[in-house]
Amino acid sequence: MMPVAHSAPGKLLRVLYHAYILRVMISEEAYSMSSMSYILSKLRTQSKGTHADHLLLDLLASGSLAGATFAPRDVFWGQLGGCLEAVDGGTTTVLDHSNINNSPAHADAAIDATKSSGIRSFYAFTPIKRLKSWKPFEWDDELLPAWEMRQLQDLAKRQPFAGGRIKLAFGFDWYFLPRPMVVDLFETVRGLGVKLITSHYSDTPIFGNGSVPALLAEYGLLKKDIIFSHACQADDRDASLLHEYGAFISSTPDTELQLCLGHPICFDPAFYPNSSLGSDLHSVNSSDMLSAMRLALQTSRGTHNQRYLSYTEPVLHHNKANLKALPTIQWHSAPKNPKKTCATAEEAFNLGTIMGAKAVGLEHDIGSLQVGKKADIVIFDATSTSMVCAADNDPVAAIVQHASVRDVETVIIDGEIRKENHQLASITIEDTNFAELGTGTGSAVVEWGDVARELGASRERLRKRWEGIDFEDVTRELISAFRIDETRIVDAL
Repeated sequence: MMPVAHSAPGKLLRVLYHAYILRVMISEEAYSMSSMSYILSKLRTQSKGTHADHLLLDLLASGSLAGATFAPRDVFWGQLGGCLEAVDGGTTTVLDHSNINNSPAHADAAIDATKSSGIRSFYAFTPIKRLKSWKPFEWDDELLPAWEMRQLQDLAKRQPFAGGRIKLAFGFDWYFLPRPMVVDLFETVRGLGVKLITSHYSDTPIFGNGSVPALLAEYGLLKKDIIFSHACQADDRDASLLHEYGAFISSTPDTELQLCLGHPICFDPAFYPNSSLGSDLHSVNSSDMLSAMRLALQTSRGTHNQRYLSYTEPVLHHNKANLKALPTIQWHSAPKNPKKTCATAEEAFNLGTIMGAKAVGLEHDIGSLQVGKKADIVIFDATSTSMVCAADNDPVAAIVQHASVRDVETVIIDGEIRKENHQLASITIEDTNFAELGTGTGSAVVEWGDVARELGASRERLRKRWEGIDFEDVTRELISAFRIDETRIVDAL
């Protein structure tokens, strides 16, 4: 049995009696809902609800670049809100591609908030392109300032944080840099002891940068410590490279479908063994893995089934008016029905649990319930209106097809109860200038309601900063700066 800290035996038994713990036998192994979520930037909790109808360029202008308006205090509360949303939904581990390094204080604030949340995290310190001013729109000329590399080195020396719960990773997307610079940076990062690197791979009309896995293989940098987000346009060569080097992809179905990145490929047989699931941007959509599992599964099924429904067959057509004329081939609709589904609920469940753990190299510690693994456990209420009967018939199907965040009864991370009786536990915020709580000599214990109030106040501060920014103009500046071919951005086909 796994030790569960701060839980009296009677109390734990009561929880297990009234709820289903995911002790589902698959391939002779008991699986827990210990999931890995890929979240691009949790700091933008305050931006939730502003990107519902945005495509990629709109999001980059009013989302990514708007990160320049976040003060360290805003980062702290936004990061904390995003982490707690993940915990509330049953996510115990995140790979956080953090693109908020406006200053040393910004990254420190994000890490402090992650510590307080209780989540297990790989904090991916990411170089970003900074703005010098909004009007006139002007970029900072210094791509990699000296302070940024010093902070990376300092974080590498001080990691892991929170007793090992938080480890340093590295995010990188600047493949426009000369090859020697990219090689030197990767070698420096790995030399610092960073065990995980993440990059975006989106070969689209907006950012058609070709195959990132192939580029890294050419540079001699592709290894199993790399996770690519999206990769919707990946081909057979990419699949072979992923298999050969052991690298993974993280499909994020919500954002991939909305932002015109392509269809999620995690259920493609060529990519499934090296796939995991994520949420990418929780300011755009929900960050819970239950939603990601279901959307990815049903999208894959729908795409597969449509090929059968759209099937056509060739039919020879003879010209009765000219019998000497050669017959022509015409294609006629001949819809079919597949004999079985192309993807299963169990495969979706694995993508959100053990395969996420494999992607970050922690399959021996998390991702399943086994003696000797860390106590990352999620307990569902099997008597809820959503899961009743389904949990008795097939617990995995109940989770993938029926469950929602409200069915997550208890969340335990590293042996600590972080959610119980459907409520997030109190959290301790160590005295920090970013939270502006405490007296300078101790810490503060806060509830979710306290965090929500701080997020509301932060959102209002940010809203006032955004009022003076013309984001449509910023979008035009982005098109110019990244040399995007505007003829490929059309109203209709």
